[in-house]
Amino acid sequence: MLLKKFRKPATVLLLGALTVVVVWATSAALAERGGRRPGPPGRGQKPEIEDTQRLNVYADNWFSLYINGQLVAVDSIRFMPHNVISVDVFPKYPMTIAVIAKDNADAKTAMEYNNTQIGDGGFILKMGDGTVTGKHWKALSVFHGPIDRDTKNPRVIHREIPENWMAVDFDDSDWQAAKEFDEKTVRPMRPFYQYDFEGAKFIWADDLELDNTVLFRVKIDSPPDGSTPKKFPLLETP
Repeated sequence: MLLKKFRKPATVLLLGALTVVVVWATSAALAERGGRRPGPPGRGQKPEIEDTQRLNVYADNWFSLYINGQLVAVDSIRFMPHNVISVDVFPKYPMTIAVIAKDNADAKTAMEYNNTQIGDGGFILKMGDGTVTGKHWKALSVFHGPIDRDTKNPRVIHREIPENWMAVDFDDSDWQAAKEFDEKTVRPMRPFYQYDFEGAKFIWADDLELDNTVLFRVKIDSPPDGSTPKKFPLLETP
């Protein structure tokens, strides 16, 4: 009877001590990891949020952006007010960036604000790895007008957008070099100044006012800032 009387309290006391030990060990382990819980199996082989790069994009007025053929970012406002899209991306090199940028222009007249004036475009991008827009990008205008700036009898040129123009293996050798424009000419709105675009240039096709829809492409072989990209075996294609 005496054995039965003390067996249960002894067991409870043992569990209580064990609980204290487990909690202490877990706290110590978390402290060693900077307060983070252990990751799933394969940790170190999968990218963390720290392995991404911040991408800032400003377009007058709208854009859609692809990286290595995959849609990554779309301007959420079409077409006003002007805004900056800032997203985290996980680049894989060599990296092909492809963009379609549009000014706010009527498809028939190429004019804006109820056909009262000719508009102007502009596109700029900066990524945390040092990737920036500039004249080393390729450009193709697919919507131009009004021809000769004739606003009384506006005429336009529409060029068919090439199939798979955003694909990695697309041949853009016959595209022109993008043309750079200074900040004073583009006149970006207030949101532009709230983000980091240092080192990047505004680009477009030949004419900032008459080229209304422009495709851009660039290939980045390695991080421009000289950093070494991490390798993640679990993401590698067999």
